[in-house]
Amino acid sequence: MIRSFRLTSLHSAAKPLRSFACSSSPAREPPPCASFAEAKSSPPPNSLSITPPKTPLFLRKPSHAAPLSEVWKWHDWAKDLASSVDNSSTKAEDSLDSILLLRELKWLIEDSIEADHPVITGTETKGEKNVKLRASLEELYDLWRQRIEKRRPFQYVVGCEHWRDLVLCVEEGVLIPRPETELIVDVVEEVVTRDEWFKRGTWADLGTGSGAIAIGVARVLGGCGRVVATDLSPVAIAVAGNNVKRYGLEGVIEVREGSWFGPLKDVEGKLVGLVSNPPYIPSDNIPGLQAEVGRHEPKLALDGGVDGTDSLLHLCDGASRMLTSGGFFAFETNGEKQSKMIVDYMTVDLKNSFSDVKIVSDFAGIGRFVTGFRL
Repeated sequence: MIRSFRLTSLHSAAKPLRSFACSSSPAREPPPCASFAEAKSSPPPNSLSITPPKTPLFLRKPSHAAPLSEVWKWHDWAKDLASSVDNSSTKAEDSLDSILLLRELKWLIEDSIEADHPVITGTETKGEKNVKLRASLEELYDLWRQRIEKRRPFQYVVGCEHWRDLVLCVEEGVLIPRPETELIVDVVEEVVTRDEWFKRGTWADLGTGSGAIAIGVARVLGGCGRVVATDLSPVAIAVAGNNVKRYGLEGVIEVREGSWFGPLKDVEGKLVGLVSNPPYIPSDNIPGLQAEVGRHEPKLALDGGVDGTDSLLHLCDGASRMLTSGGFFAFETNGEKQSKMIVDYMTVDLKNSFSDVKIVSDFAGIGRFVTGFRL
């Protein structure tokens, strides 16, 4: 099932996917077909084995049981709690939406109860026979209180997020991937479709978080290219590694722990592609974020410094060093103002390093992404 979560306003959303016009990259020598199997002879720095993160509800075994009547008692309590929230917030723009909460309650039931049970379809509402659950009723009461009273993001409650055609494990300490970020993968797909050269080399996803972009790019590349995904957070490394494993991409994606370009010394000047959704929220704006974001999502993945561009500028400088001639980059920003700042920096301060630097709009028509090619 594809879910549409309303999470916050790190971005706006709302219009159909657009076509991305990318001009030809500069001429370059074809890279060899990259594979991690060939690279094993000299292990890369900071490559590590992954400790499995928390298991999301939908992947747990239905090892709990409760009488059907008690399950419906919980459901009615949760529904009443969701319906009572509309006027509970003093900030209208940060209030909970009972309609959204009722939709989330339906998804929580689907993730918690064994598939196709009559309680999901609503065809069985009475009786004392036991229902198999993936979480105890006590835990379900607690999870729903966390969602409403503590404003814990629903994705953390159930432990997953639906993104593109993926279901990605997420947990506290890892940024929840947003719908707009899917457009980075769409831009990469268009570039790769137009020029097969990009399929054969090494890409990097910096600040990978859940591994969403890295996995999306790897699926676009097919079986020949490879992706190195880096993150400073050990929690993100564990979650990304688990998601990579779930999708059977261990031979295509390598997850490395470290800050930005630090773990990439072995591929310096060799990357055919570089993508990132870095922290870009100005520090002073963090306290005003939606409660689900500001209270629960990792500040490390949100705070971009005084004007939000600290990490973006670092990525620009590093891209000139890491990309091979003709290599492509795509960075996500906070919107029009930041995008124009980054374009100006790359076309003026780094004018001898990049070509065809442009702004690409998100679903809402806001200039959200900066793309270009290495000279």
